[in-house]
Order: sequence, then structure tokens, then C-alpha cells
Amino acid sequence: MKYKTLENPEYDEAYELITEALRKKATIVMYTNCKVLYEGRALSELDWGERIILIKPDGSFLIHQDKKVEPVNWQPPKSKTRAFIKNQQLFLESHRRTPKELLTVELDNIQFINYALIEDYEELEQAGYEKDMGDMIMENPHIIEEGFKPTYREYSVEHGFIDILGKDQENNLMILELKSRKAGVSAVKQLKRYISDFDESNNEELHQCKSEKKKIRGLLVAPTIDEDAKELIEEEGIEFVSVNPPKELKRDKKITLDAFN
Repeated sequence: MKYKTLENPEYDEAYELITEALRKKATIVMYTNCKVLYEGRALSELDWGERIILIKPDGSFLIHQDKKVEPVNWQPPKSKTRAFIKNQQLFLESHRRTPKELLTVELDNIQFINYALIEDYEELEQAGYEKDMGDMIMENPHIIEEGFKPTYREYSVEHGFIDILGKDQENNLMILELKSRKAGVSAVKQLKRYISDFDESNNEELHQCKSEKKKIRGLLVAPTIDEDAKELIEEEGIEFVSVNPPKELKRDKKITLDAFN
């Protein structure tokens, strides 16, 4: 059976259904009155109220109220769920080993409970993020400027990771900070920190740059920048290159450079 549903079950009926669903690694959905206690890195208690409980085969355990997107209580994948009966009351527990956390749910007046054996093997494809911009630039470096040669992605420095590191046609080092939305002052400051980190670091790329008396160029790459950021890059000697992230999914294979210029 791929799914099973009970309406207004007794606690022992609900217990049997939940136990069966956990054994089959099914997805469980419940609409019930419940009380929640969380013990772990902190301590919290949620008093009685009608809520939706969602338990997934990967161990995820989520409790939703009638507002907000995020669950009010939750446990991540690889948590272990069990059901038990105590004093004629049904309980659910979700255990997480590292860090040690315990979510305990006391159930009362279960109005609806369902489990389903869901088959879904697809991965979510996304477009329009910094990673997509990076992929596009690595494949088509002339989007930045003619002669640009990217050499590294996620280059580690003291204050984080440089999105793309490369050289221009005159062999100047280029540090690219990518933003898929309008860039602000914080992006400029972050790029400035990267330039300072790189300028003070001891590595082969920098030695080669200095021995050839070349400079280090910082480029903020984004669709647009706000006015404060525009003033700051002029003060800091940082360059801005307007690039829009690709919006088509890779499976469509319809990305053209016209949309990025």
C-alpha cells in the first residue's frame, strides 16, 4: 500500500499507523493538537495548540503553525524518530546525536494522520545565483573584459574566499567579487578586504605579480550597484562590471550571451 489515512483515530490506532510508517520509511503528515518540548543547545517549550507535523524518511521532523514559512520546531535529517504510549497518551520523540538534541511532542485529539511512500528522484535545478555567474564567467571570461584569464575559484584568504582570481592581458592580478543582485557598500568593503589580504599574503601568484611590477585589480561584478557603493568604489580604486546572472536552467541549454551584455 502506497498510502494510508486515518481521521480522528484513537491514540493506539495512531501509534500503530506511525510505527508502520516509520518502519516503511514513509512520509508522515499529521494535523493534531500537541505540546512540544525541546532540549539541546537551548531549552524551549511550546504549549498546546493545533499544528501540522511532518516527518520525512531522511529523519527530518518539522512542526508548523498556521503562520510563517519556517517551522516553529524542527529536527534535521538523520534524526531518529520514535513513537510511544505513556499513561494512555501518545508521544513522539526525535533524537539528534551530534549535537545532542531531543524534541518531545505530546499528542492529543489527533484529527488527521496520513503516511505515503513517495517516489521523487529529481534534484532541484536553480539559476540566477553567484555560482551560476561564476560558471558563466569561467566558460566565457571575455564577459568581464577581453584577455581576462580566470585561474582560480573560491581562492582562500584570511577574510573568506575570493570568488574568482585571474589575470588580465597585461598579467595584472584580478580579484572578482560576484553578486547576483544589486551590490551595496558591504560588497565593496568585502572586496577591499580581499585585496588587502591578498596584497599582504605570501604566495607564488603575488610574487610573480610584484616581480613584474604589476598591480592588483579589484572588480565588483553585479547587475547594478547602489549610489553609496558607486561612490566608495571610486574612492577605493575598485572597478565595477555590470553582469546579469543567467536565468535559464542548465537543462534547457538555452543560455546566450546576449542577456549578459
